[in-house]
Amino acid sequence: MADSLSTVAAIRRAFREAPVLGDKLWLPVVFNMGGTVVQLLIPVLVQLSIDRYLEGPGRVDMAAILTIAGIGLLAVVVGGLLTRAGLVRLVKQATTGLSDLRVSVFDHLLRRSVLHVQTEGRGSLVSRVTSDMWTLQEFMEWGGVMFLVNGTQVSATLVVMFAYDWRLALLVLLGASVYAASLLWFQRILRRRYDKVRATVASSLTVMGEAISGLPSVRAYAAEAVTQRRVDEALEARFRAEFKAGHFGNVLFATSEIFAAALTAGVVVGGLLLGVGGGVTAGVLLAFLFLVNLLISPVQMMVEILDFAQSAASGLRRIIEALDAPVEIAEPLQPVALPGGNLSIEFEGVSYRYPTGPEVLSHVNAAIDSGRRVAVVGETGSGKTTFSKLLVRLLDPIEGTVRIGGVDLRDVALVDLRRRVTFVPQEGFLVTGTVAENVRYGMPNATDRDLRTAFIELGLDGWLDGLVSGLATSVGERGSSMSAGERQLIALVRAWIAAPDLLVLDEATSAVDPALDVALRHAMERLTAGRTTVTIAHRLATAESADEVLVFDEGRLVERGTHQDLLANNGHYQRLYADWAAGTATR
Repeated sequence: MADSLSTVAAIRRAFREAPVLGDKLWLPVVFNMGGTVVQLLIPVLVQLSIDRYLEGPGRVDMAAILTIAGIGLLAVVVGGLLTRAGLVRLVKQATTGLSDLRVSVFDHLLRRSVLHVQTEGRGSLVSRVTSDMWTLQEFMEWGGVMFLVNGTQVSATLVVMFAYDWRLALLVLLGASVYAASLLWFQRILRRRYDKVRATVASSLTVMGEAISGLPSVRAYAAEAVTQRRVDEALEARFRAEFKAGHFGNVLFATSEIFAAALTAGVVVGGLLLGVGGGVTAGVLLAFLFLVNLLISPVQMMVEILDFAQSAASGLRRIIEALDAPVEIAEPLQPVALPGGNLSIEFEGVSYRYPTGPEVLSHVNAAIDSGRRVAVVGETGSGKTTFSKLLVRLLDPIEGTVRIGGVDLRDVALVDLRRRVTFVPQEGFLVTGTVAENVRYGMPNATDRDLRTAFIELGLDGWLDGLVSGLATSVGERGSSMSAGERQLIALVRAWIAAPDLLVLDEATSAVDPALDVALRHAMERLTAGRTTVTIAHRLATAESADEVLVFDEGRLVERGTHQDLLANNGHYQRLYADWAAGTATR
């Protein structure tokens, strides 16, 4: 999509997403136009001084020369003030608009499906709101400003040139047109090269992020050399892409020097050939050379800006690509409210297939009454986790319907769903901060007293008191200061304080430290008591205490019933339980 989206279309899309970018854009244009017009008075004053007061008949009129010099000085001051006013407004407008655009991009990424996030890669997504946005911001605050200023100056300068002498002006315009045509050719190549730069930057961020976050595993398997090689290859690819783009940009900049020299020489030769008889006086020729300088300087700057603009345009297209990517989990147009109290569950003919794989759930039919505690078991790859993701609408089924409280999940407003249904994933997610800040994810306005009460009600206040600073204890980056069991413990307290009417636990006690096992089992009992609960479990001890067990095999629901009934059936569950019990006994 990034390749097919034109830069103009991306800019229009950005203006729609962040209207402040285009709000009264004419105002800085007017300021800069005023500054440019005032600046163009200088060549006119020079021509006037030479033709009337230096080469004219009689003595040199010093009073007139000084008056003209004073007017020129005033023009420089006024022009500078007008230009500064335009630049300040444009920079403020660009900064505010890009801040809005950054928020929009991140908000859109948060609403994309979990599948999309896992498929595209964390580094690539982060680059949308970091490196891509930063490149665009740098351009808007400098390159975009200079492009506006210089574009205005070029246009106004050409107008004054034609007013002086249309023949020399045509000569300048012809040279500028030839140069502009060559720039278009350079631009197409630069666009492709900077698109590749942005892609390799995202790829390198992904590789380096994986290497850093997986450092414990890297060292555990003595994979430092392999990891270093992957990082080196990613950085080398990034270097090659950036070098090629930068080298081509430097070649482009060098052409502007050739253009400047050729254009100046052409004007001098043309002016001398036309001579006074052709209406080109010394003052006119000198003024024209001033104008050529006013034209060349912004053209040279615009060549440099073009190099920068290609990188910014590539980043903008990637940003717009992220904004225009479809939100797989869409909000309903007419939301239906969930009924009060505990929620029932119904899967009707539900099937699901990941985009690049086989069907992982096939025609699942299951009904769970409200208030019941259900364990979902099965071998690895049997579809248990997909079942849980469909239940909390992290995914939508490709066939069939999932209902809670009798309402199709696709008809429930996401904010209502997240408020009534809580999902505790296999790995307890913690953010960098304190224990209190992480538990507050379940209830943002909870006080420290509310949080401590939650620990007491779950029987975990003893563990909390054993921490160095209690609720104020830092969990480290992504919970690195906590053990796997402690992270899951905090996740359970977070779920408790959210007070959901449907609780879904995905192997929430699969990595519990032995010392916390008893405390967490008691906490689980209290958390799930009287609440509709679905637990995806590998430890079949959870299934023993459940009201009902659902058994999956190769994406199908093959058995359901109580623990005792399923053991008596001597079926799939009985074999799973026997294998688990034998493995437990040998530990």
